Amino acid sequence: MPASPKVRRPVGRPPNAELQERRREEILDAAAEVFAKHGFAVTDVQEIADKIGVGKGTIYRYFPSKEELFLAAVDHGMRQLKETVDAAVGTVEQPLERIGEGVRAYLTFFDEHPGIVELLIHERAHFRDRMRPTYFVHREANMAPWEDLFHELIRAGIVRDLPVEQITGVISDLLYGTMFTNYFAGRKKSLASQCEDALDILFRGLLTESKRGLDE
Repeated sequence: MPASPKVRRPVGRPPNAELQERRREEILDAAAEVFAKHGFAVTDVQEIADKIGVGKGTIYRYFPSKEELFLAAVDHGMRQLKETVDAAVGTVEQPLERIGEGVRAYLTFFDEHPGIVELLIHERAHFRDRMRPTYFVHREANMAPWEDLFHELIRAGIVRDLPVEQITGVISDLLYGTMFTNYFAGRKKSLASQCEDALDILFRGLLTESKRGLDE
């Protein structure tokens, strides 16, 4: 009689998906901190491993190269930004208040996480051949709800009938520039005051009521 085929028995415990995800997040948090402190070129993956008490091989099991680890850390920061903004606006129903809370959450996030700004700078310096930096990939992916919001405001007659892509593009560029200005030059005003100034110009513009529409 032919011998019965051998049945392979699993070796060790099956991987715990939740544990793996926690480890991955732990690695990314440590990587973001170390890369922001030393820069991409100088950072040794061993330092990241030492920071969380694992072997260098553990890092490479999750991220096969330093380049992939760095870009994943930048992506991780952008996902944290989205989660922060989403949480800030999630329960706000009034559209203009949603915009205001979104602006505050955005500027507050980068104020509290200056290391993320450093990662964006290092990405631009060391990965210039990338078609689109990580920040702009996320910006484009997350813009649809804000475009829908401005469509709603235009239909309600609250916002001028402009292309929503123009509106969201200008606001996004304004915030992007403000974030870098805060980081490089330092804020002279409180963050709350700065947010109110930005919202005042955004909602009310520069011209007096008598001059609005003068050239229309």
